[in-house]
Amino acid sequence: MGIDRRGGAWRALGGVAAGDALGSQFFVPEHRGAFERREPPEGPWQWTDDTEMACGVVRVLEAAGRVDQDLLARVFAERHDFDRGYGPGTNRLLRLVREGGDWRKLVREGFGGQGSWGNGAAMRVAPLGAWFADDLGTAAEQAVLSAEVTHAHPEGVAGAVAVAVAAGVAAGTDRLSPGRFLDAVLEHVPGGRVREGVEEARRLLTIADAATAAAVLGNGRQVAAHDTVPFCLWAAARHLDDFEAGFWATASAGGDVDTTCAIVGGVIAARPGGEVPARWLPRIEELPEWVRAPLRDREEVPDGTA
Repeated sequence: MGIDRRGGAWRALGGVAAGDALGSQFFVPEHRGAFERREPPEGPWQWTDDTEMACGVVRVLEAAGRVDQDLLARVFAERHDFDRGYGPGTNRLLRLVREGGDWRKLVREGFGGQGSWGNGAAMRVAPLGAWFADDLGTAAEQAVLSAEVTHAHPEGVAGAVAVAVAAGVAAGTDRLSPGRFLDAVLEHVPGGRVREGVEEARRLLTIADAATAAAVLGNGRQVAAHDTVPFCLWAAARHLDDFEAGFWATASAGGDVDTTCAIVGGVIAARPGGEVPARWLPRIEELPEWVRAPLRDREEVPDGTA
């Protein structure tokens, strides 16, 4: 039996939403006790920009079967909800695209012409990796295209490639050891700080304590791809068949918890058997209706891409 590309992508999207929504609850001071007890607080759990942008990726894949960058930029801009926790640079970029600006020029403004190396391209890309799980080379290529719409810096792009390939490997039919899992990811990650971090994560797989691993690899506190992705892949590799354990290991390290948990959740949930715990589902905010609705005129697929 072949890989269910669409099913894997939607599982990964659910994992992103679950990790993001529950992870975001632990920025609320009154939930500190629940965090320390590893008990999910009462719902509803609202998701953030991580999930909203992942929905945009899935919407484009459903419409075009691949990443059409102009369409992706339009969907991101049209569906941009300022109150979902976007960073200031992304808020500005998407507002200007919505007003008719050229994302190819705007994406390099404000970063000395290099583009952002933030973790935003990585946080949303797990569904894409699962979609292309039958061809990891294509998953990496499509991840580059998806990242470039908002993150032109090579490290921001490399973070997206690493997460996409990880989700693709997870969605595959073969059960891999944590080491082989990261080896498969490294086959596609370009050189640089993200790759070096994933290589270090590979060496740290024998460490069971997430806080220790995060102290070496980073926990997203810098909101940079190289400070986020290596630890997330360490956590995913160690918990590929246990979403709940993967979530708590990731959250326990602190930092950019909603994003790290969104990444790990998307990777683990891409794997059949790695689904979100059923008892959590009623507490998670539902995905937006637009992710499944017919495309509106302004989001129309360009000729020849459908």
